Amino acid sequence: MGSPPMIDGAFARWLAARAGQALLALRSEMGFEDPGALKSAGDKVSHDLIRTELARWRPGDAVLSEEDEGSRLAWAAEVSAGVVSRLSADRVWIVDPLDGTREFSEQGRADWAVHVALWARNAPTGHGLVAGAVGLPAQHRVLGTDHPPAYPPMTLEAATSGGGRTLRLAASRSRPPVFLTDLAEDVGAHLVPMGSAGAKIAAVVTGEVDAYIHAGGQYEWDSAAPVAVATATGLHASRIDGSALKYNEADPRLPDLLVCRKDLATRLLAALQRHSG
Repeated sequence: MGSPPMIDGAFARWLAARAGQALLALRSEMGFEDPGALKSAGDKVSHDLIRTELARWRPGDAVLSEEDEGSRLAWAAEVSAGVVSRLSADRVWIVDPLDGTREFSEQGRADWAVHVALWARNAPTGHGLVAGAVGLPAQHRVLGTDHPPAYPPMTLEAATSGGGRTLRLAASRSRPPVFLTDLAEDVGAHLVPMGSAGAKIAAVVTGEVDAYIHAGGQYEWDSAAPVAVATATGLHASRIDGSALKYNEADPRLPDLLVCRKDLATRLLAALQRHSG
């Protein structure tokens, strides 16, 4: 195998694609008779591949991966000798080796993803993300900041429903925010259940839905790569109170977010203020 691209955005795409190929091969090899075993194996195979390639090709960078031991703990100090602390590092790869393990373990489902993002201390962006890729292996595509998708068109449903504009909001299959049904009714929206956060934000990027709203618990790796791609595309991304998303924080919890077309941001943030309190 030859060397990967050295430019960070292209490298992120290459790495997400490589992990996705490994996950598809694992799915084919193991089948779906034991979903629990497939989930565990998928997490491990993708995590080990990504960690190995980052250690080989980006040895000076820090890494925050969902599958790292203690990844969900808030870091109060430098880690032990020999390991670069992400809190003092200038560059940190934030990765979710397998976003949507439930969907990955279900035959026929394609709404799962691989997330690879790079945060940099000197980034010109408010969120600090300078490169990212969302691999959608079962959809045979990777969305990346190296070649951002064109700004998405309004969804067909919203564009053809007259003055009411029936929006399409991506919603969690398993744990949508309790207020989301009321909010959808308020703004005249139709909820579209989907699997992983990466698949939902990818659907906003490609124009399959108009927005994704989440509240109720996520971590930085759930949204870093998708947000990097979404903002590179020109979409709005923020917390549900409108404040900026921040990454490589001491506490990796990032419990809520809104990703949408920029022309919908004011309307949806106002609705969130009414319903999320």
